[in-house]
Amino acid sequence: YVELHCHSNYSFLDGASHPEYLAQRAAELQMPALALTDHNGLYAAIIFYEACKQAGIKPIIGAEITLENGHHITLLAKNNAGYSNLSRLITRAHLSHDKGNPSIPIESLPQYIDGLFCLSGCRDSEIASLILQSRKSQACEAAAKCIDIFGKDNFWMEIQNNFYPEDTRLTHTLVTMAQNLGIGYVATNNVHYACEEGYRLHDVLTAIKNRSTLDDCRSLRLNSEFYLKSGTEMSCLFRDYPEAISNTLILAEQCNVDLDFSAYRFPEFPLPPGETVHNYLTKICYTMVRSRYEVITPEVESQLKYELNLIRKLDLSGYFLIVWDIMEYARRNNIPAQGRGSAANSIVAYILGITRVDPISNKLFVGRFINEEMASLPDIDIDISTNHREQVIQYVYEKYGADHTAMVCTYVTFQARNAIREVGKVLGMPAHILDRMARSVSHYRAGEVQEDLAGIDEFRPYFDSTPWETFTSICRQIADFPRHLSIHVGGMLISSCPLTDIVPLENATMPGRVVCQWDKDGVADAGLIKVDLLGLRILSLVQEVCEQVEESEGRKIDLAQIPHDDPKVYDMICSSDTVGVFQIESRVQMQTLPQTKPRSIEDLTVEVAIIRPGPLQGNMVNPYIRRRQGKEKVSYLHPLLESVLEETLGVILFQEQVIQVATIIAGFTAGEADSLRRAMSRKRSKEAMERMRQRFAEGARANGVDEKKASSIFEILKGFAAYGFCKSHAAGFALLGYESAWLKTYYPAQFYAALLNNQPMGFYTPEVLASDAKRHGVALLPVDINRSHDKCTVEAGKVRLSFRYVKGLGGKAIDAILAVRNSFPFVSLDDFYYRARIDADALQNLIMIGAFDSFGSSRRQALWQLGLLEKTSPEQLPLELTGTRVSLPEMVQLEEMKYDYDIQGLSATYHPMRALGREVLGNGTLRSSELEGIREGERVKCAGYVVTRQRPMTAKGFSFLTLEDEEGMINVILKPNIYEKYRQIFRLELIMEVEGTIQKKNGIINIIADRLSPLINQLGSARIPMRGFCRY
Repeated sequence: YVELHCHSNYSFLDGASHPEYLAQRAAELQMPALALTDHNGLYAAIIFYEACKQAGIKPIIGAEITLENGHHITLLAKNNAGYSNLSRLITRAHLSHDKGNPSIPIESLPQYIDGLFCLSGCRDSEIASLILQSRKSQACEAAAKCIDIFGKDNFWMEIQNNFYPEDTRLTHTLVTMAQNLGIGYVATNNVHYACEEGYRLHDVLTAIKNRSTLDDCRSLRLNSEFYLKSGTEMSCLFRDYPEAISNTLILAEQCNVDLDFSAYRFPEFPLPPGETVHNYLTKICYTMVRSRYEVITPEVESQLKYELNLIRKLDLSGYFLIVWDIMEYARRNNIPAQGRGSAANSIVAYILGITRVDPISNKLFVGRFINEEMASLPDIDIDISTNHREQVIQYVYEKYGADHTAMVCTYVTFQARNAIREVGKVLGMPAHILDRMARSVSHYRAGEVQEDLAGIDEFRPYFDSTPWETFTSICRQIADFPRHLSIHVGGMLISSCPLTDIVPLENATMPGRVVCQWDKDGVADAGLIKVDLLGLRILSLVQEVCEQVEESEGRKIDLAQIPHDDPKVYDMICSSDTVGVFQIESRVQMQTLPQTKPRSIEDLTVEVAIIRPGPLQGNMVNPYIRRRQGKEKVSYLHPLLESVLEETLGVILFQEQVIQVATIIAGFTAGEADSLRRAMSRKRSKEAMERMRQRFAEGARANGVDEKKASSIFEILKGFAAYGFCKSHAAGFALLGYESAWLKTYYPAQFYAALLNNQPMGFYTPEVLASDAKRHGVALLPVDINRSHDKCTVEAGKVRLSFRYVKGLGGKAIDAILAVRNSFPFVSLDDFYYRARIDADALQNLIMIGAFDSFGSSRRQALWQLGLLEKTSPEQLPLELTGTRVSLPEMVQLEEMKYDYDIQGLSATYHPMRALGREVLGNGTLRSSELEGIREGERVKCAGYVVTRQRPMTAKGFSFLTLEDEEGMINVILKPNIYEKYRQIFRLELIMEVEGTIQKKNGIINIIADRLSPLINQLGSARIPMRGFCRY
């Protein structure tokens, strides 16, 4: 027996098993093959195909298709032509309807039938539904119509027995009808979960899908019979119809799809007459090389020739030209863009202007990007100003055609917080408890919910109950289940053939966007090339700062010409004054910068790479710092590695070094070494890893390296490779980091204005950035109805907040305000009310934050006046009501701060800590500025607003807080036992008091906390933004 109708969790809330587990279970049941028929999609086709191959069974690719009449049919691909037709059919179903409602008219099926089997479908099929309604003649007509479309050999009646009351009658009628029509019939079980116990999880998924509780959707839930049954079980169920079982083997034998897309090609780049693609690339490179290098040294010449030859061998010339063309479009349209990642190792990419980092002067290693033995095709990632990314994407769509381009998808999966909320709601748990739980977890993985909540006293009463066990069990099972499709941050497929031949496409939520049904891993496994067009806000910020400086000061900044050794900039960096500075603003970076004291772009490249899980987990950070400070002698893993590790003081910090170490120590080729790096970065079987270890040991032995030393080096590489950073990527980011630091140093007002305009970005919320601006002498001006714009602007060295920060004031309302104001400024609230005509709630918010204060009325008086205006009839002439005033008390500071935070998320005037005051905090509470004068080891008490909270996996149980008061930031460290004692306060409170002892080390001040106390209740109901967990 072969199951021909099976749903995985890629049927999105209608399948309760991973495709890999379904393949494994089918192999355990000794099925020779298994079909995957997810709803209207081939989302898991690649995953399922590979899983079946590994399990030793044949994969059958299919889908359950929704027809426009609402009924279902089951389609199976017989061959590659059938697969492509299925992909095209699914695309038609999605693109011709609104997102989330795919369907296809039955009249459109004939153009897609080649290479497909059609099964009549489950109980939701038209034929079965008509029989259940006792409309047998219409059912026969529907079956005959399907035979006319697919032919007798390709249309099969599908019978099922899931122990529903009508199943016996339905099966008998379907079999009789098939015999009368002269077609075959097959038994399926409409599988929705691999094993019988999976029905409980499926019940929960059904309730989530229908936004209901388990009790309220009882009629929609399946019973426990929709699991993957053995041949014996199915033969027993259909003992009266043995042909239904044997026919499944006949169909399975005829289904032979080979998902080999080696014929896939990037589109041909349009060439001048008489040119070949590689000759054209070569000419462009030799034309542009002098714009990058004043002197063409032998090293430059040699590397360029080597790479061009390698690109020709790998047939990648067209790929480079297409990416170059995208970058040229960006340049022509003044759109900031630069290549990132391993592509920056390439001199060809640098000469073409794709990347900004010189691989020669930075000693980059092209083997990390391309080599002769590449196991997969390279990716070139392009960072684009966020403000212009859509423009570039639309250029690619227009140039290569909608049929040949699509964005790569990503699957939004169940992680800890959404699993807690959605599973808990389905089980009927109280909403306020679920909210507390969701905000209490620190792990992303839903499978760790039980362990994460176990130590919290607040939830202890639930722990021993059956509902709690069910809840944590379901959270564990649902972990990483795909919930729905989303759009990848930048991956774009471009193909010479219509993409629908390979993968189905569907509409994205964003208008005008189409996504394919595979994520980046599926695309890579299929051997397709993608170009990542990634929005990077720092590029928008840098451009905006330069534009604001030119507008306000008449000075044009060319960042390509600024010095990269400015001592003032590095002094600021080394003092950890890096809030808002790209890549070096995190708490860990701020702790590290005063120790490493970077003074060059090369130093910053190391700084960007070192605060990553690889170096942190590999215990490489502290040795590097000690060696940098001269406290530890520089040593190397082996004398042969000095040339490779010299720049990082004997410590492995870059992915390129992994490749170079394997090449030097074990004699690997660049391709072999990169394959080793890739293998180490993924989960591999013990046997596969052991084979790699032996290959490494043999190569090391041949090079005269001691076996014990070789084994030690292999383990270091293995521990680092999964999380290491690419040097070329770090170098590109280091350059941007320096440029942002330079702008902050010399143009702080424009820098902070642009920073506030380009949120979210980095580690800090706007209110933290506003506080940092004030500490640098850049005052913030509140929203003003006659001075604010759609972006924050600079006024005499101060930053005026924009209308965008006002809750409820959308883009259309802002445009309306600015359009009317362009004629002449507003002179009163009445004037604004009658001319702007915006939503009353948005207008009230503007009043509450003081946008009309310049007219002389208090905020309460303005609210009173708005009430009078609202009562006037629209037919009445606009009358000036400013004379109608009442005596109302002014708002106090706490009220104004509350409305600022409720409506804007920040305050131009007040800091949350001001509301507390010394009388609330008590005697002995120190400000951040006073900690400098406290001696090491002394006890202190401080209070602040939580800026970041971190509990990194690399910190051996230690946890970290960054608090902020009006004068600066406070670093807090919690030992594991203190964290466990105060974990709820650590995770949930917004403002807290901390007691502990002072630690001073390398110019860094920390408080080693032994007590935390919440203070938020002192601020009433002000909705101050909650800070979640940060990674580093």
